[in-house]
Amino acid sequence: MPIEQYAAWRRPDGLLFDPWMRVHKRIGATVLKHEPLSLEITGTVAEWQDWADLTFPESGDYWFPGGLTTVRIDREEDRGSYWEPNVWMRHDL
Repeated sequence: MPIEQYAAWRRPDGLLFDPWMRVHKRIGATVLKHEPLSLEITGTVAEWQDWADLTFPESGDYWFPGGLTTVRIDREEDRGSYWEPNVWMRHDL
């Protein structure tokens, strides 16, 4: 799902669903910007298999433990590429 949709999720008590966003909101932060492509992590297929403790037998998108989105595996290029989403929050000082 898009990060904008996830960031809007609320618990039954009305607070933000995401625990880190909830911490920031409680101390006065407001959402500044949703960034679906915030951090790129790349590596060889072997590195990604080691990091994720999974096997990627063919090219495609894979879910992995702890990932916020999928890793794209390209067997021909021997490359795994992961773009992590982020939500920027602003604190007034």
